[in-house]
Amino acid sequence: WTEWFDRDTPSLIGDKETLSSLRRENPGKICPNPTNIEAVTLSGHSVEETGEKIFKYDTKSGFICRNRDQRDWKCQDYKVRFSCSVDICQNGAQLCWTKWYNRDRPTGSGDWEHLSALRKENPGGDLCADLVYVEAVTVEDKTPALKTGQKFHVYSPGKGFVCRNEDQSFGKCSDYKVRFGYYCTSAS
Repeated sequence: WTEWFDRDTPSLIGDKETLSSLRRENPGKICPNPTNIEAVTLSGHSVEETGEKIFKYDTKSGFICRNRDQRDWKCQDYKVRFSCSVDICQNGAQLCWTKWYNRDRPTGSGDWEHLSALRKENPGGDLCADLVYVEAVTVEDKTPALKTGQKFHVYSPGKGFVCRNEDQSFGKCSDYKVRFGYYCTSAS
């Protein structure tokens, strides 16, 4: 995933986080062909939670919320990020994946698949220092985390994955498992 971008503040028209404008203002920070887009309000609420009608929300245009489409004639302020397909090779190295890890259940405060805890619980395993991707799916049916509509406190290759129950509109996270991608010299 790219970093979060917030180039526009809601104006008379609405909130426009268009891909063309974001690329112009952030050269080299968004891949040529994004595979997914995620938008949340600056306070972290998903589009589904706001209930706002979105005019454009795709990997070709970006994100556009028009004031005229809203009941109260006002869009919230959103930020967006894009996911990019995984490069097969980097400097002659192939992308390899760790095994799937599921160290926690969504009881208590949430589902904590935090990298530091995973490394402590799996010393000498395949969680090397140079992790470049993280993937999270539900344990039950392998739904990609980003397609569940839940909000995530942490979702990065350097920290792992954390879903907090308190951030969910229904009060509980799904049970997730994670794996990490890294560059290796031969296929694993």
